[in-house]
Amino acid sequence: MSFSLDMKAFVEKTKGNAEQIVQKAAIDMLSKIVDRSPVGNPELWAANIAHRQANTRAADDYDFKVAVRNTLINLDESNFTKAGKLRRGVKYAKPLTKTERTQNFDVNGLVAGKDYIGGRFRANWQVSFDTAKTGTLDIVDPGGGATKAVGKLMLEGFSGDVSSIWLMNNLPYGHRLEYEGWSSQAPAGMVGITATEFQVSVNKAVAELP
Repeated sequence: MSFSLDMKAFVEKTKGNAEQIVQKAAIDMLSKIVDRSPVGNPELWAANIAHRQANTRAADDYDFKVAVRNTLINLDESNFTKAGKLRRGVKYAKPLTKTERTQNFDVNGLVAGKDYIGGRFRANWQVSFDTAKTGTLDIVDPGGGATKAVGKLMLEGFSGDVSSIWLMNNLPYGHRLEYEGWSSQAPAGMVGITATEFQVSVNKAVAELP
């Protein structure tokens, strides 16, 4: 998945601080794409959602039975003394505490991705001039800060001799993330939305010029 801007044509049409405008606009667009890139979160995986839902139902069923038992106790007058206290040997059942729901019923548990660390897709946005980069990076950057910093450093080297700027992500599932709504974090993708905001980024770059 890639995103390329025809910078040479843009520079030719722009007067004054063209290179600075291009740099700032490209940096802004890179930042948006990185921020919009989903970060793998096992909490959202279908298998884990189903696991937690099933365990939550089991815990809720336990608490329902507790409530029924206690109601039956209250309905039987023989369970109480004349003073209205429970007779010896009769005890209310206790509903689950938050800790017991977690420890005994695993309502927050995971069946997949327990050791998974997200952020590889976000870390794989690479910047290049004129020619798109190939290959992938075996790193993670959940927050996206390092990816944006590296890209910003690269983009600050832009000059009017450059014909195009490439923002490239070569991970194989990028196409599904962009076009197939594969992630609930980015249901409409990342690149297409950002491309429609090109003029916004340019206007912002112009406004920030000294």
